[in-house]
Amino acid sequence: MPRASGSCAYDKRAQPGSQPDLREKSRRSVTSTLCLKETKVNIACLGWGSLIWDLRGLPVRGTWFKDGPMLPIEFARESGGKRITLVIADVGYTVRSLWALMSVDTLDEAKRKLADRESITEENIRYSIGFWERASDSSHGKCVPQISAWAKSLDLDAVVWTNLKCGFLKTRDKMPEYGQVLEQIEQLSHEERRVAEEYIRRAPVQIDTEFRRRLQRDMGWMPIIPEEA
Repeated sequence: MPRASGSCAYDKRAQPGSQPDLREKSRRSVTSTLCLKETKVNIACLGWGSLIWDLRGLPVRGTWFKDGPMLPIEFARESGGKRITLVIADVGYTVRSLWALMSVDTLDEAKRKLADRESITEENIRYSIGFWERASDSSHGKCVPQISAWAKSLDLDAVVWTNLKCGFLKTRDKMPEYGQVLEQIEQLSHEERRVAEEYIRRAPVQIDTEFRRRLQRDMGWMPIIPEEA
């Protein structure tokens, strides 16, 4: 269930009991991966939606780790095909995000690669791609304090993430209510609803948001569990 801690609140008490083991495993994986690849920088990409199952050319190394920072994520953005997709939103609870190391040499390259995957134009990278960099202590985007604290605990050099606005196409940056999201879904055509259902059901199980649980109740859209899980 979502962690009740306020929008972007960082609460060490919210860490699951297995977190020390996961975090140590991540540290070991980061170290071994860097040594094997002789990488100059250690840049991570955060994920919570379709990035996890549909990389579409995003250059990540290895698997997605499940112990990313706790973030206020919700199905709160109208995207292509009228789908309702996951974004960092102004909600009073957090869920555990995922992350992966990127096969890139610079932070700028990481930003461009993520922007390409998300169909974000060059001119909008500065707005729609969030980042934090240790060396310059520069950052942009939502939840930087929480993300940077998490990144420092893993000795990462930089992090990038999708920093898109919530809201419907006609009311961007306005957090929708659940009833509005449900109404939007109910008005979709058969094919649009099929695509919308696939996105919501394929989201990682740990992205257990309030809207998702209510859609499970109202639409019967239970999570699709990957075979490897």
